Amino acid sequence: MSKVLHSRHNKIFLDKLRKLRESRQLRQADLCKMLGRSQGWVSYIESGQTTLHIIELRQWLAALGVEFLDFLNELDAELRLLEAICQRAKPPRRLARNALSQLVQAGLSMDTVSVAPAQATKPAKRQVRR
Repeated sequence: MSKVLHSRHNKIFLDKLRKLRESRQLRQADLCKMLGRSQGWVSYIESGQTTLHIIELRQWLAALGVEFLDFLNELDAELRLLEAICQRAKPPRRLARNALSQLVQAGLSMDTVSVAPAQATKPAKRQVRR
């Protein structure tokens, strides 16, 4: 299965669909009758076992009385919030050992130096005595 089916973004999307249905006090069986699909199909969609095509999403939302673009705008706002939270939660990048020792020798603190990605360096060749 695709990684997208099990992402946090997809979980938010599926929770939003399920909560919309539940807010209308509809069972999966009620929604499936409105859509002309099986109850199993609705269950598979809500559980993330299969994907929902954009046209099917539009029909799903119409059956629930929700404007398609309003739903997408709300979903986009929630996903952007999730991304912002995830960006803040990332730990700071570690310095390469050489860069860290250079900071210590120079007497600088981590707060005064911007962290650049470490460059791969070739180890010095050892000379072999013969």
